Amino acid sequence: MSTAVADDLLRELVPQVLGVLVRRHGQFDACEDAVQEALIDAAVQWPAQGLPDNPRAWLLTVATRRLTDQVRSESARRRREENAAARTPADELVAPAPGEERAPGGDDTLTLLFLCCHPALSQPSQLALTLRAVGGLTTAEIAAAFLVPEATMAQRISRAKQRIRAAGVPFAPPPEPERAGRLRVVLHVLYLIFNEGYAATSGPDLHRPELTAEAIRLARELHRLLPGDGEVTGLLALMLLTEARRPARTDEAGRLVPLDEQDRALWDRRLVAEGVALVTGALAGAPLGPYQVQAAIAAVHDEAPAAADTDWRQILALYGVLAELDDNPVVALNQAVAAAMVHGPRTGLARLDELARDGRLAGHHRLHSVRAHLLERAGEPEAAADAYREAARRTTSLPERRYLEDRAAAVR
Repeated sequence: MSTAVADDLLRELVPQVLGVLVRRHGQFDACEDAVQEALIDAAVQWPAQGLPDNPRAWLLTVATRRLTDQVRSESARRRREENAAARTPADELVAPAPGEERAPGGDDTLTLLFLCCHPALSQPSQLALTLRAVGGLTTAEIAAAFLVPEATMAQRISRAKQRIRAAGVPFAPPPEPERAGRLRVVLHVLYLIFNEGYAATSGPDLHRPELTAEAIRLARELHRLLPGDGEVTGLLALMLLTEARRPARTDEAGRLVPLDEQDRALWDRRLVAEGVALVTGALAGAPLGPYQVQAAIAAVHDEAPAAADTDWRQILALYGVLAELDDNPVVALNQAVAAAMVHGPRTGLARLDELARDGRLAGHHRLHSVRAHLLERAGEPEAAADAYREAARRTTSLPERRYLEDRAAAVR
């Protein structure tokens, strides 16, 4: 079995195994350490010896042994083992046989999501811990998503695990009064996981398909459990409508292809149809939320036969609605692009000047790349080239850097 196949499978199984351990034994931090040790064993053994008959049971067995070793080394070993045994049904004290599916164990990934979003944690800690424990992102990737140093993020994740242990948080779905608030955080986390997969913040690859696939899988599961929640439906629709474009987002050499230059025949029309149906239903019957509006914007793009057919006036109006629901600089940046497409590049550039004065996006490469694009459309090639080069200097994504450097060279 190839290393890539093993990595894909492990990414899918890790939150399931971690969820089972935490449900059985508590001690979130110790359970995660045990799972990480089992991962190391799997990464070495599976490619060389082949896939076990039941990979999930293999991981669970190895992780349980590691956890047992940790428990035995502590002074409270006897009490913890007795408590764990009292909480664990007798049929769960052994791993299932190969091929056996045990309903009570199921997939604990969603319960794990809610655990990571517990109100005992600050929202930044909720996001970081969920990305680490469920999304499988590295500490460096999470730090890039939050625009903080890696060491700061490592400390945040460590403190979050300690906080869960100190609070004695049970491994169970949240009570009804807390569910709405924690669901918002879960949706945000899945959104960040998807974005990291669709446009990796660092490294040689533009896409990380395993992350988009995992985000979509979890969003589908949430939608199955909460089919009437408009924002759950909206987020799933947004993911599908965005993922549909991925086959056209790079050329044969792996270079980034911007939206207006993509071959739309390569778009996945099955995902487009599913996403449009989902967001149409949500907008018709659920209270309006940011993910629904973003999905509606994506649908307008995806339903245009060609870039020239895009209804930019409708997109600009939708961004106005989105800005009222979710006032953040990224929305304002995209709104500036839409305004430029409707009213001309000078209008967009004026809005970018306002954003630059705001300061929240002043150092971000996207502000400079959008400015470069609008300067190019305004007939200022020298200024556009300078802005493209500045954007290339600031991005940590190698495919984006190559694209921006190519644009800087071509525009002169």
